[in-house]
Amino acid sequence: MITLRLKANRPEDCERAAALLRQGALVAVPTETVYGLAADARQPTAVNAIFQAKDRPRSHPLIVHLHDWEEMQRWASIIPLEARVLAKAFWPGPLTLLLHKSSGVNRVVTGGLDTIALRVPDHPVLLPLIKRLGTGLAAPSANLHKQLSPTSAEQVHKQLDGRIAAVLDGGPCRVGLESTIVDLTAGPPRILRSGPVSRQEIEAVLQMQVELPQTHQVAVPGNMQQHYQPHTPLYVLSAETLTARARTPGRWAILTHIPATAEIAGADGNPGQIMPADKAGYARELYGALFQMDQAQPDAILLERPPQSEQWHDVNDRLQKAATFIE
Repeated sequence: MITLRLKANRPEDCERAAALLRQGALVAVPTETVYGLAADARQPTAVNAIFQAKDRPRSHPLIVHLHDWEEMQRWASIIPLEARVLAKAFWPGPLTLLLHKSSGVNRVVTGGLDTIALRVPDHPVLLPLIKRLGTGLAAPSANLHKQLSPTSAEQVHKQLDGRIAAVLDGGPCRVGLESTIVDLTAGPPRILRSGPVSRQEIEAVLQMQVELPQTHQVAVPGNMQQHYQPHTPLYVLSAETLTARARTPGRWAILTHIPATAEIAGADGNPGQIMPADKAGYARELYGALFQMDQAQPDAILLERPPQSEQWHDVNDRLQKAATFIE
């Protein structure tokens, strides 16, 4: 299969992407979080092809992307008040709501479960595309299973070239981490995957406490011990340990984020990058930086451990799953 390279700033390319999706083909599309591998969620054969292209277990549910919050009623059988409140506050945006699925939704989309994950993405190309199609798009991250989520079209091509019909290049993703997932199917709201929308923001809107379990067994995207991984071993280390390790023999790719260790990044001919000190900037650059370091094929990637506060919970969650070792 030849994977077409389409440009999101060309109307004819966007129409080509829409035509391919109508035909049941797979198209990688830009979102504000990461690139998604999209199929028409109403076409079970097309959705099944997502699992095959990604080497993803079919029991692992997908997120359905909508063009408007009112579309929830087509996909969910029960829409609690909390869902409407959160949708109005954060959609379009990086928040996914887990609800009870409608009887008309094929279980291939939900991994065989009676729940469905929905969100409205905040992207100027993807939203009109979904509206034009008049359906929902099932779209997990456009990567091979457990590997790094792509935040650029280049990263998609590196992993899925020859496996999918096309990549719609909309430039780099401006958020860079997967959406927050909130379970609204039973009891108090629970965050099942940390993301750009924080617990504090959700609680402020709902005016109630929201659970954030450290671990859970609910089948949702990203809930695996090993995920979001580069091919190269990734070591998340304190500044002191990283500094000492970087001075030992070896070819190290180094990612730091504070001035005290900045001089180590790129020293001695080793690949390196200084990450943004702010959380939003760090999250936006994380997958891209890991991708670039991985391409250099070092002995290991040494990453300076980021702050451990709740504000950084989503970043640390991704690193916990991606790392070979965390100090």
